[in-house]
Formats: sequence, structure tokens, C-alpha cells
Amino acid sequence: MTTDTPGRILQLLSLLQTPREWPGGELAERLGVSRRTVRRDIDRLRELGYPVQATKGSDGGYRLVAGKALPPLVLDDEEAVAIAVGLRAGAGHAVAGVDEASVRALAKLEQVLPARLRHRVSTLQNATTPLAFGDGARIAPETLTVMAATVAGRERLRFAYRDRDGGESRRLTEPYRLVSTGQRWYLVAYDLGREDWRTFRVDRVSEPSATGARFSPRELPEGSAAEYLRRSIRGRQPAYAYAVRFAAPPEDVASRVPWWAGTPEGDGEGGCVLRGESTGPVEALAIRLAAVGYDFAVLSPDELSSCVRDLGARMSRAGAAGAAGAGSSA
Repeated sequence: MTTDTPGRILQLLSLLQTPREWPGGELAERLGVSRRTVRRDIDRLRELGYPVQATKGSDGGYRLVAGKALPPLVLDDEEAVAIAVGLRAGAGHAVAGVDEASVRALAKLEQVLPARLRHRVSTLQNATTPLAFGDGARIAPETLTVMAATVAGRERLRFAYRDRDGGESRRLTEPYRLVSTGQRWYLVAYDLGREDWRTFRVDRVSEPSATGARFSPRELPEGSAAEYLRRSIRGRQPAYAYAVRFAAPPEDVASRVPWWAGTPEGDGEGGCVLRGESTGPVEALAIRLAAVGYDFAVLSPDELSSCVRDLGARMSRAGAAGAAGAGSSA
């Protein structure tokens, strides 16, 4: 019979996290205890916040169900490695949807991974080559996890930084948030040396280290970190406003446009209008809008409308030429 109560409860929890119903007799046999002990252990798990559901019958069963809050999970070695590798792959390339919360989860997981599992995670990651799109730069996941830990712990962060002109400097900061644009990661932080807020491209950061010094967060000027980053990027180049109407509901368009493009608003006719500002070439914006995948009409500016017409005509000529070439070779 198992006498290590904490160890037995963890083993019970691990079994219950398998998506199935466990008969009480089978759990007792697996754990080497009586059914009465199983019932007591189930009660302990419930007291800890785990929503265990019991079913009646000759051999009543138990199942872990969804609750109001997420209790701690127990992962086996294979599950922990799989999650760590997946989070590392997404974090290292600023994949859209892999935001600061995912990086914080990776930081927590890697903090408690045994050395043997850390080695397996590194080996798997080094043996794979991701297919990257756009100009997103690769980032060492360790850089992100150190930053995420200092953000969560309100701990000052020191690092070496290379600016866009190649100049190198050492920075001491109070990290506020990590923000992913879908192509790059940025750190929004208060720079103690410059005595002002700054945004840092994480792919230009090296040697990040937590100093151990705690701080009380300052109030960010623009409200959210994403808005501050948006304004910071726009401030470096002239921006122009645009408005585009899509023949699709706003929620459908919102799922396909990048964060910087703006928030689509319903037009009351089944479509939506997207308003925003861009600092990039008009041609690049035209291609990005076409890639959304819904019919659209440019409301402003005229330069964007003209660019879309030219792009459409060019695509039509390319399609016609391709069809003609295919016909002649048949």
C-alpha cells in the first residue's frame, strides 16, 4: 500500500487528467490503496480546486471536468517536452497569436524543467528548421523567457542593445510589456539611463539578465503597450490614413488583418470599414489588403485606390498570359 500521501495524490491527479472516466476500483488498484482512501484523496483534490465529478453505480467512476478556474496541471515528460518545443518555436519567430502570455507560460515551464528534459527540448529544437515568412528575425527563446520573467516579477532588466544604425549600448530598464507584431517581438520599457520610455526590438537585444532589483511599475503614457508601440513606430516615419470597406462581417476581417491595421467596424449592411494608418509603401498595403481574402473597396486615400487598380490590372494580365501559355503548350 502507498504511504506517501502527497505522492499518491499527484499520481491520482495525473491519472484523472487523462480524458476518460476512471472506475473507483481501477484507481484503487493503480494506486495500491482502498476505495475509501481513493474517495478521501478525491475530496482533497476538490478542496485544492480540482473539479472532480463522480458518477453513481456499482463501481462509481471519477472524471476531471472543466471548472471556473484552471488548477495546476501535472505533465509527464513527453507532454512537458512537447509543450516547451511548441512554445519555443512560436516565441522565437514572433508567430501571430503567440503573445506575452505564451512567453510567460514558457518561462514558467522552463524554470521547473529537469536538466534531462531541458536537454531534450534543446536537441529537438536544434534538429528542426522552421519555414519563416516575411522579414521576421529569429530570437533565442531564452532571451524572451528572461524578459518575460522580469516583466512578471517587476524586476529590473539589463541588456546589450544594437540600434538600427549599428550603434551598441548597455541598457538598464524597468520592463513593462513584451509585444508581438506577428513578425517581430518588441520590449516596451522605461530606460533608466535615458529617463524615458523606449521600445526595443528583441532581435537586437543580447546578454539579457535580471538584476534582482524590484521596482514599482510606472504609468505608461499611451495607456496600452500595443498602442505605445504603434505610436512609437509611426513616429519614425511619415504616416498616412486609409479607409477600406470589406464585403464581410467585422469579426471575419479582424481575424485576418494584423494588429497594426486597425479594428474593423460594422457598416450596418453586412460589411465593415477598416480605418487605420500606415508608414509603409502604399504598394505593400495594397497587397496586404488583397491578402485578407474578401472583396474590398478603397474609400481613401486616392493613392491607395490607384495602386489597387494598377495591382488588379497587373494580376489580370499575368493570369491571362499564364492561361494563354498553358493553352499553347497543350
